[in-house]
Amino acid sequence: MERPAVGDGRPLPLGLLRLVGHRPAEKDRVESLGRPKGRAMPTGWIFDIQRFSIHDGPGIRTTVFFKGCPLRCLWCGNPESIRPRPQLSYLREKCLGCGDCAGACPRTAIALGADHKASLDWSRCDHCGRCAVVCDAKALEMVGRNVGVAEVLAVVLRDRDYYAASGGGMTLSGGEPLAQPDFAEALLHAAKAESLHCCVETSGMAEWSVLKRLLGAVDLWLYDYKETDPHLHAKFTGFGNAPILANLHALHRADAKIVLRCPMIPEHNARQQHLDGIAALARQLPKLEGVELLPYYDLWRAKLTRFGLTSPLPESVKPPDRATVQSWHDYLRQRGVRLVASS
Repeated sequence: MERPAVGDGRPLPLGLLRLVGHRPAEKDRVESLGRPKGRAMPTGWIFDIQRFSIHDGPGIRTTVFFKGCPLRCLWCGNPESIRPRPQLSYLREKCLGCGDCAGACPRTAIALGADHKASLDWSRCDHCGRCAVVCDAKALEMVGRNVGVAEVLAVVLRDRDYYAASGGGMTLSGGEPLAQPDFAEALLHAAKAESLHCCVETSGMAEWSVLKRLLGAVDLWLYDYKETDPHLHAKFTGFGNAPILANLHALHRADAKIVLRCPMIPEHNARQQHLDGIAALARQLPKLEGVELLPYYDLWRAKLTRFGLTSPLPESVKPPDRATVQSWHDYLRQRGVRLVASS
């Protein structure tokens, strides 16, 4: 009988199957975990499964990064997550100059430059992936794949001993997990059937009915709060914050465990008015587990060239220094805000 596969398609070794409790005879049980009654098991689009994560909830965790997001945050740390389907990645330093990709591209979006490196016209690329198929050097690759619950769970369960020792588990992130509700629900229920602690990191930009479906399978919500002013929220993310706040309050009324996560971006939302807004919101939600500030970092900019993307966020925006971050923490503590994972 075929064994569950890891992310690259190879079957899990029998020894590891025994370690995580998956015997070959149990394949049907694994594949049925989380399956809606009377329906086929949903699949979903992801772009990464990151093991040994320590910043996506308590303990040591495995984070599953979903493809697709309704928001367009100026500072998005995972720009490759926005597009809901696979997209082309090009690492120029890996290119061997063979030219096979140019011949494979049906839209003539690739040509060899004077340095014998592939040059891409991203405006012509439709992310069909034909160039990546012929690129033996892996300079061109498609990021994003369609996976089933059993495939993801087989990877997640490899580290269950670490979860047990550290209070960790599985986290769904993205992108926006709520943009793929059927797959998120099935994966969460499958993980809960294995007694795993489950977190969902979300912008909250979804219909309330989606969050309500997941309530019983989520142990902790890592809920983003990006901007207090609704007009600035729309400017920074593409949407106002009214539905996000409505869902946050509904989760709180449902006694969900929530950590409010607040990205702090210099020259944008890192200002006193927003800090006051965070403090006011925390007072409205007395059952919050706490507030976590996420200082801006700019490592994501290296991804822009790789994926042929641009960003409207000025390059002059730099990560804050430690003293500035500490001043934010002090300001909120003085206003009675309970901070978590703070420096």
